Amino acid sequence: MHSDLKLTGVASKYKGKVREVYALENDMLVMVATDRLSAFDVVMPKGIPYKGQILNQIAAHMLKATADIVPNWLVATPDPNVAVGKACEPLKVEMVIRGYLAGHAAREYALGKRTLCGANMPDGMRENDAFPEPIITPATKAEQGDHDEDITPEELIERGIVTADQYDQLADYTRALFARGTEMAKAQGLILVDTKYEFGRDADGTIVLIDEIHTPDSSRYFYADGYQDRQDNGEPQRQLSKEFVRRWLIENGFQGKAGQQLPVMSDAYIESVSERYIELYEHITGNAFQKADLSNVAGRIQQNLDAFFKP
Repeated sequence: MHSDLKLTGVASKYKGKVREVYALENDMLVMVATDRLSAFDVVMPKGIPYKGQILNQIAAHMLKATADIVPNWLVATPDPNVAVGKACEPLKVEMVIRGYLAGHAAREYALGKRTLCGANMPDGMRENDAFPEPIITPATKAEQGDHDEDITPEELIERGIVTADQYDQLADYTRALFARGTEMAKAQGLILVDTKYEFGRDADGTIVLIDEIHTPDSSRYFYADGYQDRQDNGEPQRQLSKEFVRRWLIENGFQGKAGQQLPVMSDAYIESVSERYIELYEHITGNAFQKADLSNVAGRIQQNLDAFFKP
């Protein structure tokens, strides 16, 4: 659920909802993927076994598979839960791209909205239908609090978050990455429904891909087999993403709003979430998941990093 690494030359440590990032004085970052689970911008009190390992290893797999499209921050993964890479200045926008009417877009559509972040959503769509073409719906952090905020490309540029040229570059990268992710998912019998990408600038000012990509925390996947039959019959899609956790929370009266009580996740439910994450790992990578040793996670990570950074 947390890390306390002893590293040489640590300039700062950042604790996100899921990741903990150690910035080193040599412009390198050590990113630890914990087993924490967040939904509706709230961190659940119990972790999900192997979740951090799964996110880290899927992200590394995907970053390596897309390095020909856009340069990225990753240098090495010296531990199942750890990525080491170049420090970059983040661009304060999440490039969300949606191939299907699902999740947040579906909830907005059900309220009668037909545009999202300046992108058009045609009339007559059902939840989980494919858009004619994938739409980009950027998000940024709200000025008050830590919630993501829908924003149009024009507003991004007006606020000075990115320049017009930078946005065009980000949009091009986003479409190309989504196309590659879609292709990789299809090969494994999955549909990449929607996802988000984050970018930064390295020391030379080059735009690079940062953070994770195509993981169940940043993406939504459907099973391709039976997709159309379920749509035709008005049935929910079988999916591998964090959306099933959100739906469980909603069904139990929680959407992260003031005054709502966080429901208790039983050990059995937590185990089922872990199994779903493992299932996605094996589907999206095509590899059998190898469970890391959990007997002394802190010691294991420290030992692996000491060996990696050894002169």
